[in-house]
Amino acid sequence: MRYSIIGTGKTGGTIAQHLGENAVPFDEYNRPTTEKLKQTDIAIVFVPGSAAAEVIEIVLKAEIPAIWGTTGYAWPAELPQRVKDVNTRWIIGSNYSLGMNLVRKAIQILGKGSGLLVNPEFHIHEIHHIQKQDAPSGTALSWRDWLRQDASISSDRQGDVIGIHNLHIKTPGESVYLKHEAHTRNIFAHGAIWAANYLLANPYIDAGVYQFQDIFDQAFKQLT
Repeated sequence: MRYSIIGTGKTGGTIAQHLGENAVPFDEYNRPTTEKLKQTDIAIVFVPGSAAAEVIEIVLKAEIPAIWGTTGYAWPAELPQRVKDVNTRWIIGSNYSLGMNLVRKAIQILGKGSGLLVNPEFHIHEIHHIQKQDAPSGTALSWRDWLRQDASISSDRQGDVIGIHNLHIKTPGESVYLKHEAHTRNIFAHGAIWAANYLLANPYIDAGVYQFQDIFDQAFKQLT
């Protein structure tokens, strides 16, 4: 398999490194074209939101499947239909950590099951590197959404911490804790490669645009 890697920043560069000779990297100095993309099996795209609109048109014309890790971009409402029209499949995700998606399922169970507890209180605490300016993190907000409970959130910025998220469910008689810690940014590259390989290995998936978490859930069901 040959993979077009569009955008060779931190994550895109790591993906290209892992794929080795199977990777065809593109950046501002080696710009992607429809003809070049057609010579590969799938595109993995990690470009800034400001570049997304241009790249979307190129990838659509190539009519190949794609994995998108672009954030900070308002995806056009007509995009799913346009992807269907060229009979291909795209996956869009903001966090390609497989472990985080496993945690998502656990949080959903905890949120629902907490209805059996006596007076539960919920708190989420996140820690990131000192360069991260937004607080709370987008992931912490996602945890609260997955929990579907009124959870308080606190934030801390320390050193070069990639990301630590903790959930504490407290009742008068007991505490339940859940933690996810990212040890390396490689987890996002590994998840994107996994998504690409899953898409290529499952051609029966209908044409259209999918969220990464939906593809993860589909793979999870196949385990049971």
